[in-house]
Amino acid sequence: MGVDQYSSTHHFTPSSDGGRIVLETTLTDSAGINRIRHHMREIAHAFATGDFSTPMFVHMRTVPGTAEMARLRSAITYTPQDLPRGGALQIVTHDRAAIEAVHQYIAFQQQDHRASPER
Repeated sequence: MGVDQYSSTHHFTPSSDGGRIVLETTLTDSAGINRIRHHMREIAHAFATGDFSTPMFVHMRTVPGTAEMARLRSAITYTPQDLPRGGALQIVTHDRAAIEAVHQYIAFQQQDHRASPER
């Protein structure tokens, strides 16, 4: 990913139509901010094509929800957003099975990263 895990914060927040991932640096570091933004764009593209190899690589196991998210990829949109200190990925769907899969993914990420939802 190329982002320093010790100087950045993750937030994983479920929503009624999917969820949101936020990754921000705690430093004043324009290169780090740009890496985060690039990472969010890469993730958006990969997820939209059904490629969930990055979360599998990071966590060294299959991440809950990703098989369904891959199968239902045409029902889910992934929109990267620039934030002042990093970026976000908005995940939106109106498919009930996809919402459940996204929520499984978000819950796993919150637990594994020991992250809180966005405030």
